Amino acid sequence: MDNTNNNTELTHSQSHVEMASLMQERAVLEVERETRENSPRQKHAFENRSLSQDGADNINESLCQKGNNIGGFLGSIKIVIFSAKLNILMIFGPIAIVVDKASGNQSWVFLLSLLGTIPLAERLGFVTEQLAFYTGPTIGALLNATFGNATELIISIFALRNGMIRVVQQSLLGSILSNMLLVLGCAFFCGGLVNYKKAQVFSKAVASVNSGLLLMAVMGLLFPAVLHATHTELHFGKSELALSRFSSCVMLIAYAAYLYFQLRSQQNLYAPLNQVDSDDEEVPEITKWKSVIWLSILTAWISVLSECLVDAITGASTEMKMPVAFISVIVLPIVGNAAEHAGAVMFAMRDKLDLSLGVAIGSSTQIAMFGVPFCVVVGWIMGQPMDLNFQLFETATLIITVLVVAFMLQEGTSNYFKGLMLMLCYVIVAASFFVHVDPAPLRDENQKHG
Repeated sequence: MDNTNNNTELTHSQSHVEMASLMQERAVLEVERETRENSPRQKHAFENRSLSQDGADNINESLCQKGNNIGGFLGSIKIVIFSAKLNILMIFGPIAIVVDKASGNQSWVFLLSLLGTIPLAERLGFVTEQLAFYTGPTIGALLNATFGNATELIISIFALRNGMIRVVQQSLLGSILSNMLLVLGCAFFCGGLVNYKKAQVFSKAVASVNSGLLLMAVMGLLFPAVLHATHTELHFGKSELALSRFSSCVMLIAYAAYLYFQLRSQQNLYAPLNQVDSDDEEVPEITKWKSVIWLSILTAWISVLSECLVDAITGASTEMKMPVAFISVIVLPIVGNAAEHAGAVMFAMRDKLDLSLGVAIGSSTQIAMFGVPFCVVVGWIMGQPMDLNFQLFETATLIITVLVVAFMLQEGTSNYFKGLMLMLCYVIVAASFFVHVDPAPLRDENQKHG
């Protein structure tokens, strides 16, 4: 009886062991099956994690691959030369050179050279943006700071070489005034009319920093002018120039600090209020080295036309019976930056007012804090007495303009009425320079020989 019970218990234990073994095998098979089913998803998740960790590198690599897939140099010619309708004005550049050599009519040479530089300035900005895709934000910002107003700087350098210091001062002043009053006014006006059902907003922080830099530039220009007007120089004829050169170095240091502040220290501060959708992310259209080549070609061609333009200013002023001050302050900046002005207006009409301010106020800040002191330093190297004494009339005009614009920007909102007021202010400035007689027409020659 006991043996029977023992056999029965042994049989039950064996069956339990067999069932446990079967369940274990079944569990192992189930785990293997789930592993096989989940492996594609695990692989996809791993790839996503890799992409998120190395996102910037992959994006840069894709940009470079896209650039490398672009056609050869002939393809870049199509993109740079034939992609914009405005480039039809490029034909006026060679015509200006032919007219200059054949007839010597300074009025036509001036007008044709001016028209020929319009598309070149726009294309130079385009190529600079293409190169910035491959250099990163910091170097890209430095490129924009250097070539963003390259046309004005090239014209100024040729004028400095010819000793035309007043033309340099007035053309740089005119670029600041046109950007702050005309361009910003047109952007506010057109943007306000198109988006009249809602208030357009922009970053008050960015506007405040730029206004502060412009006020610093006003300070740099004010003291040499006051020092000259009050005849309180320690060393007559020398202290004014020495102060200008010292202040120019300080302004260049301040602008470099501003670039660092904008790009490294306070990047979140400069994020646009109206973010651009990811679908609108731009990609380069030409490769890095083609951008460098085109940058060199366009800069050289602008230099040729700028030389013709500068040489024709005095003769054109006489033939057209138009003051040199009016040509330098009003005509040159309006026509020379026409494409850039149109871009600012288009951004405002699309309710991207931060981009409009970047073109208008950013460009004014760039000229005031970089372009003007840079020309003083270049004149120092050339042996030309370029200084920051823009004379009282021009300096007073700049002071009032900066104060008016700073007042308009303090609320962080815009409307069409603000734009109308800025444009009317520019009309008053233009009329003032049309009847203004430069009190120092021989100043360049006196400083040159005295």
